[in-house]
Amino acid sequence: MSTLLEIKSSVLRQVQVCPSFRRRTEGEPGSSGAEAREPTTGAWKPGDGVEFFAQMRLILKKGEGRQGLPGPEVLLRSSSPAPAEPVDASRGLRALTQEEVELLYEEALYTVLYRAGTMGPDQVDDQEVLLSYLQQVFGTSPEEHAEAVERVRKAKAPTYALKVSVMRAKNLLAKDPNGFSDPYCMLGILPASDTLREAGAHKEQRFSFRKGSKRGGPLPAKCIQVTEVKSSTLNPVWKEHFLFEIKDVNLDQLHLDIWDHDDDVSLVEACRKLNEVIGLKGMSRYFKQIVKSARANGTAGPTEDHTDDFLGCLNIPVRRDTSMSQRGRSGFQSYLLLFSRLLQFEHRTEEPNSSSWRGELSGPAATVLCLHGAQSNLSALQLAVLHWQVSSRHHQTRTLDYGYLLGLLEDMQAHWEEAASLPQEQEEGLADSFSAFSEFGLQLLHQLRSYFPATNSTAVYRLELLLKCLGKLQLFRPAFEICPFETELNMDIAAALKRGNREWYEELLNTLSPREQPGPQRLAGLVKLADTVYEDLQSCYGIYASLFHSIIRVDIFTLTFRQLERLVAEEAWVLTEELGPKMSLEVASGLFELYLTLADIQRFWSSIPGRDSRSLALAGIHTPFLPAVKLWLQVLRDQAKWRLQEAVDVDTLEPMDASSKHSSSAATASLCFSHIQELWARLAWPDPAQAQALGTQLSQDLCEAAVFYSELLRKKVDAQPGAAGEAVSEPLCTVLNDVELLRKTAGQALRGLVWPEGAAGSDGVLPRPLLSCTQALEEDLQREARTVTAHLTSKMVSDIRKYVQHVSLSPDSIQNDEAVAPLLKYLDEKLALLNASLVKENLSRVLEALWELLLQAILQALGANQDVSADFYGRFHFTLEALVNFFHAEGQGLPLESLRDGSYKRLEEELRLHQCSTRECIEQYYLDKLKQRSLEHNRFGRLSVRCHYEAAEQRLAVEVLHAADLLPLDANGLSDPFVIVELGPPHLFPLVRSQRTQVKSRTLHPVYDELFHFSVPAEACRRRGACVLFTVMDHDWLSTNDFAGEAALGLGSVGGVARPLVGGSARAGQPVTLHLRRPRAQVRSALRMLEGRTNKEAQEFVKRLKELEKYMEADP
Repeated sequence: MSTLLEIKSSVLRQVQVCPSFRRRTEGEPGSSGAEAREPTTGAWKPGDGVEFFAQMRLILKKGEGRQGLPGPEVLLRSSSPAPAEPVDASRGLRALTQEEVELLYEEALYTVLYRAGTMGPDQVDDQEVLLSYLQQVFGTSPEEHAEAVERVRKAKAPTYALKVSVMRAKNLLAKDPNGFSDPYCMLGILPASDTLREAGAHKEQRFSFRKGSKRGGPLPAKCIQVTEVKSSTLNPVWKEHFLFEIKDVNLDQLHLDIWDHDDDVSLVEACRKLNEVIGLKGMSRYFKQIVKSARANGTAGPTEDHTDDFLGCLNIPVRRDTSMSQRGRSGFQSYLLLFSRLLQFEHRTEEPNSSSWRGELSGPAATVLCLHGAQSNLSALQLAVLHWQVSSRHHQTRTLDYGYLLGLLEDMQAHWEEAASLPQEQEEGLADSFSAFSEFGLQLLHQLRSYFPATNSTAVYRLELLLKCLGKLQLFRPAFEICPFETELNMDIAAALKRGNREWYEELLNTLSPREQPGPQRLAGLVKLADTVYEDLQSCYGIYASLFHSIIRVDIFTLTFRQLERLVAEEAWVLTEELGPKMSLEVASGLFELYLTLADIQRFWSSIPGRDSRSLALAGIHTPFLPAVKLWLQVLRDQAKWRLQEAVDVDTLEPMDASSKHSSSAATASLCFSHIQELWARLAWPDPAQAQALGTQLSQDLCEAAVFYSELLRKKVDAQPGAAGEAVSEPLCTVLNDVELLRKTAGQALRGLVWPEGAAGSDGVLPRPLLSCTQALEEDLQREARTVTAHLTSKMVSDIRKYVQHVSLSPDSIQNDEAVAPLLKYLDEKLALLNASLVKENLSRVLEALWELLLQAILQALGANQDVSADFYGRFHFTLEALVNFFHAEGQGLPLESLRDGSYKRLEEELRLHQCSTRECIEQYYLDKLKQRSLEHNRFGRLSVRCHYEAAEQRLAVEVLHAADLLPLDANGLSDPFVIVELGPPHLFPLVRSQRTQVKSRTLHPVYDELFHFSVPAEACRRRGACVLFTVMDHDWLSTNDFAGEAALGLGSVGGVARPLVGGSARAGQPVTLHLRRPRAQVRSALRMLEGRTNKEAQEFVKRLKELEKYMEADP
């Protein structure tokens, strides 16, 4: 055995699973890149298989992108600049006359020349730079600029005002017993003359006025103002605003004190006294007394440590004497015109086609606008409104970034919530700007696909910002006394989208499929139109729907789908009605492709949760397409066969590459069947009855094509001349792999051709016609695989017989492993070639076939050698076990269950019997009969008996009761049965003769009730193989009796044999029903073994059985 284990096949332990075939997207095997071009359509003729399936691949490829609902990541494919939006200079602000431009120029110069205060860090402080910038903006010459500056300098100087905002204070002193204070602020302007004198006399008194003043006359009450009292707090918040007139903008100072309110003194009375102060001297004394009182109470530190900084700014007063104001133009309107002029100038410096400018102004422009807004006393809300009005109008003349416009709206919304009102004239201007912008936005949405294509991520982002801008406009509607919108804005948007959908569809229809063309010519264009509509609906669902719904609550997808689906359905109904009487192969092909797209549109709607396709205009559209679909499927059947014929003709029956073991034609066939399955899935015919008819016919056509292909392969390989002395044929291996691949792919394609069966159908179960086709094809291809396998292994038969004969002729002097070594070496070499050429399933088939060949060869060798020694059979027994281990290959080859079944059992039995004595063979004969009983059924009838052993008399009692359902062996359909009862084996009961019942005429259910006794010792009944044999015969008067059946009952199970019966009843035990049968192969094997022996006992036993066997019919 050690030698055998070394020889054992190393190949079978490394059987590799063939990787599953996948359809190659680049085309069929052997095809070039040129095949990817779009084939011409028309009436398909024999031999057009390649073009037909190329067209079919294009149809399937079109459907690959229509699986499931689309997502933005699939549709957004470009980040290039968005398409340019339409601009119109007439949509901007009204153009100014030359006189108005000159006045605006002087207004801007006046703003710069009479500025006051300190500039911010981002503003320009150089006056000359500002003036030079304005000269560039207005495009004036140096001489004109100088004249304008001179005129402005001679104009009346403005009066100044200080706007002060008192916001909050922190950590004040606690003046009240409760640990808090009741603070309020008193603030006023210290004139420049009084401030200088006070500073010279009392430098240590930082916040006091001079004691006296020569200035007389009443002081206006607004020179000193006071905030509200904030009770019980050390961190008051006021947020109050005050305006003070200033005589000298360079020297006048603001003075502020914080007071703790005393309930004994009325704050109103204090303010009244302040208003009664005459002259600066009195006011100075009043402030001085306040400071003295504060110091008397004590302080924890400087005043600055107990007050928060106030927020304030120094502004040029509202009342100014300029040419603009003299003509009645307000500061609001002046700012609007100036900002528009500056914005146009600033935007001109950007790229000509740029649409991403966010209104970033240069330093001089921002400084001029800041000065003008402050000098005009414009509120934050007014400034926000002005920036929106100017920018939104400018956007319609030259595109801006929508993010900038959205920011302006958000800024205006924030200030609107604080101020909440505008003068009527300004509110009307704002309403006009809203109306103009919304009209412009509706114009863009009307042409949504042109300006915001769904494949362009930049354009989609601009659309999102535009929708947010329009959404912000709706938020202002309740705040307007004069509403700029006659209807809800979202209703206007929906109407604009509908008009745009209609115009887009009509333009598409006129381009692709004009109505004035004949029907057959329009068909191809209508297919393209339907495809375009489907892609548009995908974009609408995947990109636009979420934006419109989340921002402005418009269901654009439902709106668009309903409208376009109805329009396409109308065209399809009209065209199918026109083309119905003109049906041809070309028309059927076009209608088939059109229907697939229309069905995709329906499924697209149904795939959305909560949508029902029964309400669509396309519902029932499949009906007029049925004739075209039937005709197209017929063409598919014929073209599939032609395609397979072409593939086999060019096939060399060699593996395609190192990774695959099948040829090119098998890949083509698999691809064809896969296309057919995918096409049926896309067709998804909705009518169950029609779908069953179409699916049944298509499945039959597919089965015919598969069988047709397998026959083509076999004919091709049969026509090839075989190499001399070649035991393993490479073409046969390739064909066998092709058939296996065909079996898998065709079966998979068939299982994919399911159709709806209505309420009676069950999920996961194939319809009965489809199941029948699948099973029939499986049987056909399995039979074909067995045929090719037999052809392949037949070339090895002679070699196998030669090596088996070598084993049988080996002398007894050599060891068993040496005798079997040449056979195993031969098998190892051949299986190495087969493993390299076959897939795993086919290798298993070949191994099973070779195993059967080996068993038959050994059986023949045993039959050819009679009267040989026991060592001869022992050597073959060793050979058999060595072959089992070889083919099992430690679990990598055939399973032990299949190896030890069938012919193996017969061979093993014969080898075992050859090593037995004659009596052991006879006992085995009866043991086989006893084993056979459980394997039979009621085919030959039943026999009821009762047996027991009477120990006192040492005899066996056998009672034959009755029989039932016997075989009719006479011409009248009945029989004349009787039963022969005998004991066996004969050498255990040499003195016992057989007995028989009476003949029961003309019956198949005889009743006997006859008792027979056999005088035998109990010890003999307990021996191996001891049994009672019942043989049922049909009695014939004029010819030999006919054999009807037999049954055997082991004596070891009879009552009284193993132990005496209690009570000694003569008829103890229950009846036993035996199934009649006829001897089978395993029973006759012992008989054949005895026939080959020459001793007297064996010959006599065989002679007795021969006499009975001649009555028996052949095995059924």
